[in-house]
Amino acid sequence: MTDARFTTEGGPALVLSGVGERPASVEIVGARARVAARATGRGKTWKATLPLRAARWGGPELPLPSGPYEVRIADEEGGGIRPPKAVPLTQLGTLRATLEEGTLLIGPPMDPAYDSGEGQDALERRYATRPATGFENAVFFESFYGRNASCNPLAIDREIARRAPGVTRYWSVVDLSVAVPEGAIPVVEGTPEWWRARGAARLLVVNDWLRRRFARRKGQVVLQTWHGTPLKRLALHRPGFDPRRMAAVARESRRWNVLLAQNPYAARILSKAYAFLARPVWIEGYPRNDVLTRGDGTPTREALGIRPGERVILYAPTWRDDRDQIVDFVDPAALAAKTDAVVLVRGHSRTLLPGRDAEGPRVIDVTGFPDTSLLLLVADALVTDYSSVMFDFSVTGKPMYFLVPDIEHYRGELRGFYFDLAAHAPGPMVRTQEELVAALEAGDTSAYAERYSLWREKFNARDDGHAAERVVARIFDQGFIES
Repeated sequence: MTDARFTTEGGPALVLSGVGERPASVEIVGARARVAARATGRGKTWKATLPLRAARWGGPELPLPSGPYEVRIADEEGGGIRPPKAVPLTQLGTLRATLEEGTLLIGPPMDPAYDSGEGQDALERRYATRPATGFENAVFFESFYGRNASCNPLAIDREIARRAPGVTRYWSVVDLSVAVPEGAIPVVEGTPEWWRARGAARLLVVNDWLRRRFARRKGQVVLQTWHGTPLKRLALHRPGFDPRRMAAVARESRRWNVLLAQNPYAARILSKAYAFLARPVWIEGYPRNDVLTRGDGTPTREALGIRPGERVILYAPTWRDDRDQIVDFVDPAALAAKTDAVVLVRGHSRTLLPGRDAEGPRVIDVTGFPDTSLLLLVADALVTDYSSVMFDFSVTGKPMYFLVPDIEHYRGELRGFYFDLAAHAPGPMVRTQEELVAALEAGDTSAYAERYSLWREKFNARDDGHAAERVVARIFDQGFIES
């Protein structure tokens, strides 16, 4: 018989105990994290304490990401031991947890009173409809719907903190497994603190749509940084006529005061795709790319366990509208073996929650790594398809390869392109992993040198390592916050 309970002694943990010989292994396994514990006991009874927190990539210990985890208890022969009985929903300070039939379900630290439509309606009425007075000299940041603290908002946060450390910085997070920058205050989406911060901050800096019926209060400013120069069609330009989508796009863009673009091409596309016309568009390069010209990749290589001198290939495809998880066009373990390289697998942020980490020798799944820019910095070569990461990686001048087995379907049915990628791609386009391996082994991309140079002139002219400085200078010059 196996029993279980939750505890907060020494931090939130799941305590398992049983009668008989102690198990050979005890662990909880989720899609993006796992925790193991050593069982103790003298043969009659045993006990194992599994902390509901973990450190990844050399970062701090944080609560486990929300989601389901399998409880695995195995004996010396590898056989399973019956999972513990159910434990009801328990608040553990930094998270909530429940256990039933061997499945541990972890959620954010949300008061059950607010974890419902009625509760959220009450918070909206309390905080989102207040009179437009008493703004804090604060910035509310959100990146990829709170799944991480990264991208342009992170670079802007770091520059604001450097230039005006007295400004309060809130970060919207889905749960407390998301690491926020030093000195920032995490606010879990949907909590009273989140609603209050979003309504009280004078400036909001976001890189995607605002949600939960956001209504910009008079005197508030929203800086929309977006999250990439587009190849694939967006918003009003997506295939098919959908009146509801058109209305949603128009409603969303009315919430923004300023739009940030990496280059003039992106400014034109984004302004039209989001009907953001006759309003300010700042063309300053992308703050997230400053690190690509000024950063040191050594700490990131060490955090990932990559030895000095090892070749690194980053595989970073975009997401597909017709599937939840990362595309399976690459066998990363086979790619690592064929190229004698470490293969980093970076799924799109939309594949973070439904997907599972890729595994294999010399394979590191970095979908959950907090900052894509640092991965671009350490990569010796990029393999992508239609992702906007191509416009960022080109800042480095390092080789790019385009694996596009579904280009006709993607271009003709799913999304469509703004320009002919085949005619302008600054690197080889291949259809299969075999062709990709051959191109990587050949290594000579000199035939694409002229294309690469023209590409960088068009898309990276302002990516000079000082974009965050320029953006933050304009924020203060415009009086959006006070220094």
